[in-house]
Amino acid sequence: MQVGFLCYNGKFFPAGDPILTADNRSFRYGDGCFETLRVYQGKVLLSDLHFERLMASLNLLHFDVPPYFSKDFFITQILDLCHKNGHTDIARVRFSVFRSEGGLYEPVNNTPNYIIQVWELNKSVLELNEVGLVLDVFPDARKSSDKFSSIKSNNCLPYVMAAMYAKQHRLNEVVLLNQYGRVADSTIANIFIVHDNTIYTPPLSEGGVCGVMRKHLLKTELPFKIEEKPLTVDDLENADEIFLTNAVQGIRWVGVFRDTSYGNATAAILHEVLFDGKL
Repeated sequence: MQVGFLCYNGKFFPAGDPILTADNRSFRYGDGCFETLRVYQGKVLLSDLHFERLMASLNLLHFDVPPYFSKDFFITQILDLCHKNGHTDIARVRFSVFRSEGGLYEPVNNTPNYIIQVWELNKSVLELNEVGLVLDVFPDARKSSDKFSSIKSNNCLPYVMAAMYAKQHRLNEVVLLNQYGRVADSTIANIFIVHDNTIYTPPLSEGGVCGVMRKHLLKTELPFKIEEKPLTVDDLENADEIFLTNAVQGIRWVGVFRDTSYGNATAAILHEVLFDGKL
């Protein structure tokens, strides 16, 4: 059971207390979205990109966003909860949004409700992984490539099953493919490869989640060329390097994909460039 407190629509509750009913639309339908982010030394890292993605997701899902739901409100709610739990040094935060109760598939109103949860993080997430991840493909589901596929949706069934598959097969992560058999993303990260001194990642049209760290990499001036292009399983097998990104764990390099082994020279340089400032 989680200890400490959570925030539900602006009010603090003991984290172990029941606060939702059986009519909750996130429970019933996965009707909503979420942000997972890192707080470090009292700051919400990459807050502009997180709030931008949250607003884009809420608009795509036809929520009626109230005027007070601003970036400052978003940050204040998160940091207030971190302070109450004593997790201002380094923490993982989940900001979940779901539609008000009522209706069957068609909702009766589009008011957003939210829950914020916070957990203390080990400072090892600030370091590049020493041992490369073991990666393979999840064979049992395909991600769709549509206008909703880039959202961090509360409906996460393919990722849940993929994570279970990874654990059963003693893998650190698995790749989810789209309906065309090309790379979409992994269970909790976006995928990048390095080939002939160029970094590639699938465009969002391939079905991957619009990752905040992915977007940050694409927007930042780096000592490498980065391009978006569709990637196949063969591209992964023939890559010089593979690495994964998300907002909590930053960059993690892959050591083995199927029968191929990889180094981490590019990932190590990127990690040093990006995370000297503890992003």
